[in-house]
Amino acid sequence: MRKIATVCWILLFVIASGSYAKAQDASNSEGQPKASAAPAHYFHLEFVLQELGADGKTVNSRTYTSNVSTDSRNQYVSIRATSRIPIPIGPTHKDSSGADVPMQFQYQEVGISIDARDTREVNGQLALYLVADITSLAPPSRPTNPGDSVLREAVVRENKWQSFALIRLGKPTVVFTSDALDSKGSMQLLVTATPLQ
Repeated sequence: MRKIATVCWILLFVIASGSYAKAQDASNSEGQPKASAAPAHYFHLEFVLQELGADGKTVNSRTYTSNVSTDSRNQYVSIRATSRIPIPIGPTHKDSSGADVPMQFQYQEVGISIDARDTREVNGQLALYLVADITSLAPPSRPTNPGDSVLREAVVRENKWQSFALIRLGKPTVVFTSDALDSKGSMQLLVTATPLQ
């Protein structure tokens, strides 16, 4: 008899607990609409990398484009336009003319790398986290000795920026800018975000 009474009390407790939880859920959601996810919007992104001379005029310009979405599954953009440059390392040997020739090379990625993520709309503008890495070979210098290889004196220049950016829709926005270390020129990255229908 005691076993039956104990089982009945346990069943009553379980049923009462379930009813209480349902009542709590109903009271918590009563009068409060469920939060719905904001609709995803799509944008065309144009990245323009400009090299400026000492007078502020564009000397060189390169353009890269991609599309991005505010949908959490498609918020990421990755652009790569690079070359692998051989940099001589290690021992050398003399060729038939007596010049030192490298025997081993290490390859260095040189070019443009752009990554954008965490894309979202903020007050009619596009917010994103942007990383840009621009590397290039400096103009070769003259060898100090006639037998020296120019490759042995290769210098890789690098400009790297990372930051949150807020882009006005439909208008080019200068996101990054920096002075060149070996000249009086500068480099800048402009981003234009255009809504897609």
